[in-house]
Amino acid sequence: MALLEIRKVTRRFGEYVAVRDVSISVESGEFFTLLGPSGCGKTTLLRMIAGFDQPDGGQILLDGQDLAELPAERRPIHTVFQSYALFPHLTVWDNVAFPLKMADIPPAQRKAQVAAMLDAVHLSDRAGHFPHELSGGQQQRVALARALVDQPRLLLLDEPLGALDRQLREEMQLELIKLQRAVGITFIFVTHDQSEALALSHRIAVMKDGDIEQLDEPSKIYGLPRTRFVADFIGNCNLLEATVTACRPDGLQLQVPALGAVEAPSNTAAQPSQHGVLALRPEQVHITPRPPAECTLNCFAGKVLDFLYVGDVTTYKVALDNGQAIQALLPNTAPGRAKFFELGDRVWISWAPEAGHYVPD
Repeated sequence: MALLEIRKVTRRFGEYVAVRDVSISVESGEFFTLLGPSGCGKTTLLRMIAGFDQPDGGQILLDGQDLAELPAERRPIHTVFQSYALFPHLTVWDNVAFPLKMADIPPAQRKAQVAAMLDAVHLSDRAGHFPHELSGGQQQRVALARALVDQPRLLLLDEPLGALDRQLREEMQLELIKLQRAVGITFIFVTHDQSEALALSHRIAVMKDGDIEQLDEPSKIYGLPRTRFVADFIGNCNLLEATVTACRPDGLQLQVPALGAVEAPSNTAAQPSQHGVLALRPEQVHITPRPPAECTLNCFAGKVLDFLYVGDVTTYKVALDNGQAIQALLPNTAPGRAKFFELGDRVWISWAPEAGHYVPD
């Protein structure tokens, strides 16, 4: 039996449906992420799990128990918010000890649990400090320690890294992964950041307009999107309008406007004459100054229209001779500022027949 079961949950605000008939199962010890743009329903769903809001329909079960009649303060669930919500007048030690004090845990046991948790988040040397004396990352770790010290069945994290700068955010992502593994508590994480979700999660539920678009492992969300929205929302992607002209066991043949015949991997959802898109990631696209050897499939000439240098990689936007624009990514492995092509350079774009993923409409 799953630790958490969400069964056909719906939440309305007047005529607006924030969450529509959503069903999800979350396993014990899982790092599960709700991912989507603002207004997709992910925070509303999290609030209903926490008990801060109630569904208009459906059930939320924890360990098989319906949570409908259980108020937020009695649920074995804690929430960490972006704002941290630390008590400014209490030290780090007293902030972390607060839930145990409220639960009347004996002082000796309380001391042992707080010490162990501060050690787990590497803040033992900050026990006597106040929140304003800590960095943003340290405050985040105090909030996590306080939420985990009484070992809840479930920890909810609502955009907890949103206020941190990029470098600190990446450091905290690694800390979160290590902490979750160490304590073994189920995490449900809410974010709109695709790279964050891909890096942290065992599974991801991608939400749009109150619905689940796709629920899968990160590698399948990224590499095998089931809808056009998921393909476009997760990472950077070329979306080529396409019609299926042939379905073979070893692959598909697609007709792409302006490009003509294109080969793609097989897809059991594809049918002849069906319209959809070929989702092609920039890192799957080769860009060369001359036609590649044996250039017979998925190979087109064009010129560099623009490029974006971001340090480790450069993404090139190429306008093909037939009018189609395609992005290709090159790693910057040479020392210094690597620039393989200039604006206006003639180039060739190609990709392997097994690259990309066809997504039916």
